[in-house]
Formats: sequence, structure tokens, C-alpha cells
Amino acid sequence: MHARTVAELLAIANPGSDYLALDENGRIALLLEELATPRPLTAPGVNYSDETRNELAIFHTARSIHQRFGRAAIENVIISKTDGVSDILEVAVLLKEVGLLRPLEHALDVNIVPLFETIGDLANAGPTMDRLLAIPLYNRLLGSRGALQECMLGYSDSNKDGGFLTSGWALYRAEIALTEVFARHGITLRLFHGRGGSVGRGGGPSYQAILAQPQGAVQGQIRITEQGEVIASKYANPELGRRNLEILAAATLEATLLAHEHDAPKPQFLAAMEELSASAFAAYRRMVYETPGFEAYFWESTVIAEIAALNIGSRPASRKKTTAIEDLRAIPWVFSWAQCRLMLPGWFGFGAAVAAWREKHGEPGMALLAEMHRDWGFFRTTLSNMDMVLGKSDIVIAERYSLLVKDAALREAIFPQIKAEWQASIAALLAITGERELLDLNPLLKRSIRNRFPYLDPLNHIQVELLRRHRAGETDDRVQRGIHLTINGVAAGLRNSG
Repeated sequence: MHARTVAELLAIANPGSDYLALDENGRIALLLEELATPRPLTAPGVNYSDETRNELAIFHTARSIHQRFGRAAIENVIISKTDGVSDILEVAVLLKEVGLLRPLEHALDVNIVPLFETIGDLANAGPTMDRLLAIPLYNRLLGSRGALQECMLGYSDSNKDGGFLTSGWALYRAEIALTEVFARHGITLRLFHGRGGSVGRGGGPSYQAILAQPQGAVQGQIRITEQGEVIASKYANPELGRRNLEILAAATLEATLLAHEHDAPKPQFLAAMEELSASAFAAYRRMVYETPGFEAYFWESTVIAEIAALNIGSRPASRKKTTAIEDLRAIPWVFSWAQCRLMLPGWFGFGAAVAAWREKHGEPGMALLAEMHRDWGFFRTTLSNMDMVLGKSDIVIAERYSLLVKDAALREAIFPQIKAEWQASIAALLAITGERELLDLNPLLKRSIRNRFPYLDPLNHIQVELLRRHRAGETDDRVQRGIHLTINGVAAGLRNSG
């Protein structure tokens, strides 16, 4: 959207130019030319498209808020789906148009924050920022922001793109690459972790997550999103809120000041993780994006359609008016799998990855994975979160939801594969951690689940029946309200579901 807006402004200011036809190098060169001059691209009286007017209105509104309330009112502009330097410079040009970037003073009134979301974009985060920080003009602008650059990492969309294990590994590698790049350029890096409440969206215990960051990734500061039901569970009263903030502060101080053994994992740990990630990625993509009919299976076996229709979320369920998995927002994707008690985004692909590893490396390979779990904070936290997710899943209840799929052949083609991978993932997890049962290493949560789920499970069975009636055409308002109530109830019972 930024690219189209800038392209229109350039085409009207310089008739005959075609910004979108340029390659990345051409775009960067043209954008730097514009950023070097105070001359605006917009002109009064020009009839711009609705999209361009709307985009410019957002930036103009931010400028007016700065003028009225001060710069602290809006400090950041975040660029979703950043995949290159031009994405960042396009926003700089739009900021210049409204006076939030002043070329003659080399001043920037907000932080320009790239958000790297997909597996490919995370892999390219280091090279992208390396190229950006090498641009003298941009470096001078950063000087007005205290020589600090924030980068946001997308947990939700990377998980939907590549699965739980690959997402976590891509994020870890991106952090290492960014830390090295920023150290080389002498610019302070602040990482913004776009974590959701669920493990499938980067959730889990915050203290362990911060300590599991690679060396140098936490430099006295960290930014983390807290959203959904996590806000109520962590900050519902002042004492609880203070305790959670103390936990975040303590973990940030510890990760910054104290050396940990897991800060420098062995080379064989990194190589093993790379191999596991590749296998898990292939298994996940094969199921979610390459299995014929999987999209229909997902829409019929979960509450995604009802979530989209009931306006439960703050945004539409999909970015576009399609049912494609690619266009679906990550929040309803994860939330829907939690509702049917499969929690697929929090484990799928792990069982296949460990099976392939074991076949290739045998029992010595499994011993290495056990050593990784014992000595490497990243791997231990990853498996601990998966343990929690699998502990909250229920394959029997999930099978009841699969019966909502009208096409029996499609159901029989997909659910047994999911069930087999679920069983394989549990077996692999227990083999590595040495647990006899799920959550043996977390007895408090195990006890909590044992006490909580007898009240939660009936809600799932009621929800399945209400979904069946609703989809059969029953129009009673109480059916829809019942679905809504069961969705809220299941979410509250699972706690970190969306």
C-alpha cells in the first residue's frame, strides 16, 4: 500500500515515471533523491485516488496529534510485511510529505520500525538492515532519534507461514543476524517482539522467553506486545500488574548483565536445529498449503466462520475477501485451532522432524537432542511451550469437530494425518525431555489443567452441537449467542489461546 501511494505521488509529480516498474536498486536510488530535498511531492487541487488520500490522511493525522499533544503521543510507525530497504524509505518519503521528517535538519519525529513477518523476510532481516544502515542519509536521520533503531519481529505470521518450530528458529536466527549487523554499524538495536497470547503466536512464560534470547539481543531494553485475554490475566489488578512488570524488568536485567551458558550454543546444536527446522517446515507446508482440500477442512472443522461473522476480534478475520490460508490473519487462525482443542500451530511438524532426525542419526542423535534440551535455553523453552500446548490439546474432542466436515472423504484424508502427527509429536517430546507424561516438568500447570478441564470440556461438546445447528440453518438467536458464549468460555479456560 505504501508502494502504491508513493508510486502515484511520483507519477503525478513526474509524469511518465513508473516507480512500481523499478527494481529494488532503482527504487532505493529514487527514494533517496526525494529524501534529500525538502520539496514535497503532493500539490493542492490534485485529485488523488481514495487509497492515496486515505494513506496521506493517516500521516497528516499523526502530524496534527504531534502538534497538539507532543511527540510522545505517537512515537512509532510500523511497516507490516517489510521485505526490503525500499519499504522503509517509502515510509520516510510519506513522513517527509507531512513534515514528520525534515530533510534540511536531518530530523525524524517518529521511529520507522520495519516488521519482519514471514520466514523469508526473517531470513532477510539482517541483510536488509545492513544495507539500510550503510546509507549515510538514513544514518543522519537516526542521529536525531538517539542513534537507535527498533526492529519488530512477527511471531504470528511467521508461524502461520512456516509452523511452530521453523518460526521459532527463524526468529532466533534473525535476532543473531540483527545483533551482529547493528554492532558493526554502531547503532543501538531495540527488538520489538510481536508476541501473542498463544504459543502459536509466540506466547508462553515471558521470563523464560526473554532469557532464551541469543546473546546481545537484549541490550538493557526490550519491547513486547501483550494482547487478548493475556491483558486481563496479567494486569487485571495493580498488584498482579506490578508483579508481571517486575518479572519483565528482572528478566531484561538478567539477560543484559549476566552471562548464561546457553548464550553461546555449541555448533552442533545450531546444525541440529537447522536440520530439524527444515524437516518441520516441509511437513507443515505439505499439510497446510499443499494438501488438497485443507482450506475447506479448516473452515468446516473449526469456528473460524463464526468468529469472522460474530465480530469478536478488532479486525476482519482475513486481509482480503477470500478463504485462503495465506490471506487469513494469524489471530483467528491460531484461535480457531485452540477452540477445537487441536492447537495445531503450536506443535505440527515437530513429530515428523524428530522422526526424520532419528532415522538419519539414530540414538546418538536423540542423545544430542536431550543434551540440547538440558543445556540450551532456546531449545528448552521451545519444548516447554510445546509441552504446554500439547497438554491442553484433546484429540478426542478434536475428532468431534472433524465430524463437522461435510465431505467424509476429505475428513478421512486429513484428520488421521493430523492425529498421527499429534501422537508422533508427543512421543518425540517425551523421548527428548525424559518425561513419562506431558507436563511432568510443570506440575503446577498439570494440576491446574486437571482441575479446570472437567468444566471446560463440556463447553466444547456444546459448541459442536450449536455449530451443527447453526450451519444447518437454525436461525434462533440463542444458538448464535450460545456459540459466542462457548467461544468465550473455552478461551477463558485455555487462558493463552489467542
